[in-house]
Amino acid sequence: MSLSVDIAAIQQARVLVLGDVMLDSYWSGNTQRISPEAPVPVVHVQDHYRRPGGAANVALNIAALGSQALLIGLVGDDENATLLESALTAQGVQARLLRTPNGQTITKLRIMSRNQQLIRLDTEDGFIHYDHDTLLAHALDALDDVDVVVLSDYNKGTLRPILSAFLAHCRSINKPVLVDPKGSDFSIYAGATLLTPNMSEFEAVAGNSDSDDTLQQQAQQLIQQHQLDGLLVTRSEKGMALFQQQASAFMLPAQVREVFDVTGAGDTVIAVLSAALGAQFSLHDSVRLANLAAGIVVGKMGTATVSLAELQIAIASTLHSQVLSQRGVVSSNEALAQQITLARAKGETIVMTNGCFDILHAGHVHYLNEARKLGDRLVVAINSDESIRQLKGESRPINTLDHRMQVIAALECVDWVVAFTDDTPAALIDLVVPDKLVKGGDYQPEAIVGYETVTRAGGEVLVIDLVAGCSTTSIIEKILAQ
Repeated sequence: MSLSVDIAAIQQARVLVLGDVMLDSYWSGNTQRISPEAPVPVVHVQDHYRRPGGAANVALNIAALGSQALLIGLVGDDENATLLESALTAQGVQARLLRTPNGQTITKLRIMSRNQQLIRLDTEDGFIHYDHDTLLAHALDALDDVDVVVLSDYNKGTLRPILSAFLAHCRSINKPVLVDPKGSDFSIYAGATLLTPNMSEFEAVAGNSDSDDTLQQQAQQLIQQHQLDGLLVTRSEKGMALFQQQASAFMLPAQVREVFDVTGAGDTVIAVLSAALGAQFSLHDSVRLANLAAGIVVGKMGTATVSLAELQIAIASTLHSQVLSQRGVVSSNEALAQQITLARAKGETIVMTNGCFDILHAGHVHYLNEARKLGDRLVVAINSDESIRQLKGESRPINTLDHRMQVIAALECVDWVVAFTDDTPAALIDLVVPDKLVKGGDYQPEAIVGYETVTRAGGEVLVIDLVAGCSTTSIIEKILAQ
């Protein structure tokens, strides 16, 4: 994956979300008996919460990125509308919820027990009595203040009466419109910029796709038939496939993660995609970001959002996964700093130690193994040849710096080996600021170089006992005595 964008720019995007807004409610508790009134489980409700759903969840996802989200939709003139508006405003969404006196706010009440949904109770009437010309006027008025539009269609009665007129106007002013479609008729979205169906939605319209070639042919046919700029098909474990007019398919594999829940993943995809396009990212880069976001959100329970920070970590991990997976000798302090940054982005604990390690012996191996047990990554800083000569005399080191570094790097417990040329590794410790600084011997922690740097940052300085009778000096003396 190659991304050449400043992802922080996504916060400048202005996105209009227009569609079916809902309030999702969850009641959960234990089930220990069957009702005496009917053969159904009795749920002892112990917890309940609400959150915006449908188009409102798309807006929440956009706001979670730091982008500007304007939401327009229909609600009833009821308490649920007030709850929905309050929840959206609290999360930074600018909500223009048009109240309909004769309608009801769309709600979905899920009864849960032991992470299983027992029943869902829906309240909706389709807003059949609403004057949709008013909705259209509000949507058209908002276009000057946004960069891109998302139509979130759940076929609940908000969008269908205004789709044709709204899409035609957006096309006439070159305003990008992304559509999360519903149903088996894509003709109602004719003229949209991009449709984002999942695989089952796509096949409900195009028919079974038994190969990538068939998928491409079907997608191109739909693009031409409905005057679309493109189709982005989300394919679950197979990733995503982007199809555009007169262009080769752009296939992205899924970002491999443990999947907990796919609820709302489609909302996250179109939210990230729209925000990225609103920030003037290329379509390919926008799809890459959406694919990363999908990999993150399916690792969360329930309907969830993805933050800018999570995306930044995912990008760093993806861009540098090959570098991060490498272990061994680090060529420069800058390269080490990059490794440390990436490791910390993944929540890893950094342990650091230093020494000459002239002739590797059992004491060294024991000491380094014990150090590695204290965290996720072990950095070993090794004295240069000149610094060893200053410490131990002209006869040392026995092995050159290059050879010493290669031997230490070969140990399984060691992640990165770096050299330092000063008398002490103080500058390197200031660069790394390890979570745990380790030294072998009978030192007092306060006397160890780097103590103030590490403890000031909330880290620890630890001393590990050395193996008795094991030292480079004793090995050299024994060899000379023979």
